[in-house]
Amino acid sequence: MLLVRDLARPGLGPISFELQDGECIALRGPSGAGKSLLLRAIADLDPNSGTVTLDGAARESMPAPQWRRQVTYLPAEPGWWADRVGAHYSDWQTARPLVEALALPADCDHWPVLRLSTGERQRLGLVRVLLLEPRVLLLDEPTSGLDAEATESVERLVLERLAQGTSVLWVTHDDAQAKRVARRALKISKGQAREEPL
Repeated sequence: MLLVRDLARPGLGPISFELQDGECIALRGPSGAGKSLLLRAIADLDPNSGTVTLDGAARESMPAPQWRRQVTYLPAEPGWWADRVGAHYSDWQTARPLVEALALPADCDHWPVLRLSTGERQRLGLVRVLLLEPRVLLLDEPTSGLDAEATESVERLVLERLAQGTSVLWVTHDDAQAKRVARRALKISKGQAREEPL
């Protein structure tokens, strides 16, 4: 279980909630309300205060890279540091089933990153974080650049991970999507959070 207590940073909080194993919470709210700030704070990518624990282990009790492998943030626009897609994966053969499940060609590891559309970058970024097998996925609008078919493939893959016990915080502006993937919703407004019905 992910436990967040009095999490705060400039422009956000304090925010408290619990995320159970295998549970998805939809994060909703207007642009600029603090949804991405919340995900980044939980992942400890920005300075923040408060308490965040995973199965009782405090975030500060482990090295930051170890925390981020377990509680993994996927930004709306994933980062790329090499010219070719395949250079971003330690083992493409392991990645291939996920790539194909997201309706991408198995040989796209040879593609230049500059060739990728926004939606292709989003799906390949999701593959990267899923390969880490995190306990908690922090997804920042992972389908914002996708058509309906590709969105369905992302939702299906994430729902499979939920069924295996992975927990998910999913930022979405799509009410129908929130109802498909989540059990609960947190509305973020002016840096504050409150639970609301789906």
